[in-house]
Amino acid sequence: MSDLSQVKALVFDVFGTVVDWRTSLINDFTAWGQKRGIKADWTALVDGWRGVYVASMEEVRKHPERGYVILDVLHRRSLEILVGQLSISGLTDDDLHYLTMGWHRLYPWADSVGGLTRLKTKYIISPLSNGNVALLTEMAKFAGLPWDLVMSAELFEHYKPDPETYLGAARLLCLPPGHVMMVAAHNHDLAAARKLGLKTAFVARPTEYGPLQKHDFEANGDWDIVARDFGELAARMGC
Repeated sequence: MSDLSQVKALVFDVFGTVVDWRTSLINDFTAWGQKRGIKADWTALVDGWRGVYVASMEEVRKHPERGYVILDVLHRRSLEILVGQLSISGLTDDDLHYLTMGWHRLYPWADSVGGLTRLKTKYIISPLSNGNVALLTEMAKFAGLPWDLVMSAELFEHYKPDPETYLGAARLLCLPPGHVMMVAAHNHDLAAARKLGLKTAFVARPTEYGPLQKHDFEANGDWDIVARDFGELAARMGC
């Protein structure tokens, strides 16, 4: 059993771990498209959009001379390509903006708010997400996420899994890495955090990608905590 007595803060991956991005976006765009009279395969758009997420961040990482680019901008660039590939026509600039801002309007998993609220009674809780600050702040308002502060890759100008993001979070909290726990539904995120000395907690979200889910059904590392949901995580952390 890991010694977690020194943990003072929990930082969370957000997309997929705290919020159900896929269902949220598909439902949002489907309802919006019906009102606007726009027919499209919104499921294909959402899955395709998420499918190019990692590659879009890697492009930023490969070209530091171009400067850091926030996720909202990357999302918009990817969207403009995808609507052409999927032959979604007739979209105005306002339409493209509405779709891009869909990532600000994501609903939490059923256990997220209750579990976070319990954890907040004893620990500092914050996102540590590749989403930009405005995105994460507006999402928190929309979804009722009770963060103590909002930490984003934007603050460090490095996307996860770059070390600067995890270590930057600990630095901003004035805590050594071992006093911070990374919580995620993605094994690779936890592996990166653990290498830098953070504590780790895995919470499975086996329906994150719907029928396209191919990994992260279960923990595949020796994480400090493996919990079925945020309620169990809170209980394991003494809340």
